[in-house]
Amino acid sequence: MKVADVIHDNIRLSGLAKTAGPVLAIVGLAFLGLSVLLSSGASESTADMAGADVFWKSYLFAFISALGICMGALFFVLLQHLTRSGWSVSVRRLAEGIAKNLSWLWMLFVPILILILSGKGSLLYDWANSEYMSHAHMPHSKETFLSPNFWSIRAIVFLLVWAIVSSLYFRWSTKQDHDGDVKWTHKMQKWAPICMILFAFTQSYAIIDWVMTLQPKWFSTMFAVYYYAATMTAFFSVIILLARFLRNTGHARQSITTEHYHDLGKWLFGMGVVFWAYIGFSQYMLIWYANIPVETGWYMTRQLGGWAPISILLLVGHFIIPFVLLITRWTKRWSYTLPIIAGWLLIMFFVDMYWLVMPVVPEAAIIHADSYNQLAKTVSANEIGYGFNIVNFTCLIGMISLVFGGTLLNLRKCNLVATADPRLDEALHFENT
Repeated sequence: MKVADVIHDNIRLSGLAKTAGPVLAIVGLAFLGLSVLLSSGASESTADMAGADVFWKSYLFAFISALGICMGALFFVLLQHLTRSGWSVSVRRLAEGIAKNLSWLWMLFVPILILILSGKGSLLYDWANSEYMSHAHMPHSKETFLSPNFWSIRAIVFLLVWAIVSSLYFRWSTKQDHDGDVKWTHKMQKWAPICMILFAFTQSYAIIDWVMTLQPKWFSTMFAVYYYAATMTAFFSVIILLARFLRNTGHARQSITTEHYHDLGKWLFGMGVVFWAYIGFSQYMLIWYANIPVETGWYMTRQLGGWAPISILLLVGHFIIPFVLLITRWTKRWSYTLPIIAGWLLIMFFVDMYWLVMPVVPEAAIIHADSYNQLAKTVSANEIGYGFNIVNFTCLIGMISLVFGGTLLNLRKCNLVATADPRLDEALHFENT
């Protein structure tokens, strides 16, 4: 295929793909509104796993799930410019469209900021309760680090960096479509190293602040890398599904070829399955081997009650089954198998995020238990935060719908392929060897 032929490849959104964006955005807002109504009308008792505390945990779970998809996309965009990659030009615009959601995703975090600054943060984080911190014997440095004002300032900085970087790269890339000036490629390559460093620091500290501190006594040097690996699962699953959806609606059928699906499948296999499993095992192995009580409680909780089957599900569903399916090249090249596997792994990503956020470490029960068997017999589902509520699902559906809708709305403004990128010819003739 020649570069000149790309403009005849239906690279502008039309039909169902064009109308789906606004519809998904409306659906997303409706589900978030429904989540608020369900929570405000629910009982405050912990017996039925309802009320404000469950709403905020569900909201955080949904937010980091939506964030993970967009952060994975931003990493991919920066990496392509950092390595001056040519094969990905055909699919990079889709990633730019997903990452561009970071320019407005900060608005979904504002309710959490208000919660923290209003003095009601203990509904979500134990450290926001001064009485808990005084009895927990936290080091002074950790108390300062987890002060509501400092925590909120860091969150604003993280969100601002992501919004600026994603917006700039989307704008520079789409401007090149109009003027064809190679200076935009040089500019994106020039800023990629700095932006990648900012990405690494901000994502790492953000997930430590927002998720790891749900259990303020627990710590892991690998937790930020684990979340990064999970974002790779989310992003590559979504971009495969998005590319397939666009193909089914008659878009970019010649520009995004079987070779590109094959390479995206390899990324999904390598980063979203193997690397995720490697980091997950490494974190578990180090904590198990050291056997330090303040560390083991986090994993112990996830081996109690209903959390144990979910832990096994992640092992089998996020690693063993996808590993067997994706290790061969043919499943990555067949037009139906790869999207099915990607859809399954996206579901596993959501399960993974739920598994990270929702469990509660039963500190008192662990202290008074003489053995693991005794703890397993005496601890209740409520004490470990196990129990499903409809708000868990409505929050997730709402935010993911907003991300998908926002992506299609972003792509309505531009070509689906970077038509003026100097490496487009390399992408169009790319072949796996």
